[in-house]
Amino acid sequence: MRRRTLISRSEEESLCLGKELGQSARRGTVFALHGDLGSGKTVLARGIARGLGITDDITSPTFTLLEIYDGGTPLYHFDLYRIEKTAEFDTLGFEEYWEGDGVSVVEWAERAEGLLPDSTIVIFMEYLGDNERKISIEYPGD
Repeated sequence: MRRRTLISRSEEESLCLGKELGQSARRGTVFALHGDLGSGKTVLARGIARGLGITDDITSPTFTLLEIYDGGTPLYHFDLYRIEKTAEFDTLGFEEYWEGDGVSVVEWAERAEGLLPDSTIVIFMEYLGDNERKISIEYPGD
């Protein structure tokens, strides 16, 4: 596993990082975002969408669990904050998206522990201050 850690000093820097990740993503890529409220997960998801060429307003799908955005490659944006038990996934069918033809961004990914593909890119985000976030990206393999 290869790890990259950086400090983002603004929302714009986080958006640029997300855009870079989105541009390098291929169909079937899954990004698992971990971090407390306010750590910047949705901002990073917005950047990933921009990297995929999606210009829609990307917001956290907390109440719907999943939002689908159509670009050249579809973006499946999950927010698992309201999931309380792993058993809830049995009826949701999210695995079909994670193994599908689009790119998935999963906020609160720890709620899907053990369900995400082995190829998932795991991103830990930590709030350091009003404008600073520590972002650690773990790439599988290598």
